[in-house]
Amino acid sequence: MNTHTETDFTPIDPDLYAKAFQLLDPAPEPAALTTRATPAAPVQVPLNQPAAPPVRLTGPVEKTLTDALTFLDTHGWARHSLVHPEGARCSIGALRAAAGARNAAYCDAGNLLLDEARRQHGKKWETIPSWNDSHSGAQVRSVWEAAIRRAQHMNI
Repeated sequence: MNTHTETDFTPIDPDLYAKAFQLLDPAPEPAALTTRATPAAPVQVPLNQPAAPPVRLTGPVEKTLTDALTFLDTHGWARHSLVHPEGARCSIGALRAAAGARNAAYCDAGNLLLDEARRQHGKKWETIPSWNDSHSGAQVRSVWEAAIRRAQHMNI
């Protein structure tokens, strides 16, 4: 059975088609546009060569946490004060400095940090400042590092 179907397709202009490919590949062989080329051999990659490691992008939460911890390392860590007169900050102050604004990354980083503090130090902590002020520098740093690892693992 032969059935003819009407379509609204415009016929292809072979010269226009060749020009389009010429724009994609500016230096083709002239014969390649008019003759059928044989397929190229597949590229062979030696199996003993290590592949390039995948590129891992840093998420905004991880970046905020990492920048805040770097801020604490550079300027110092404080208790009972958002900003110490000598420039040190508490954990929430470092988060604010790193985020620059109370944006989504700031909120998510704070929530992740507080969640990690609760994991390590009990569920009783209501806020980052109350947890920060009740622990040693080493304990606080441990929570920061764990929160950064979680952000990396979660790719956020």
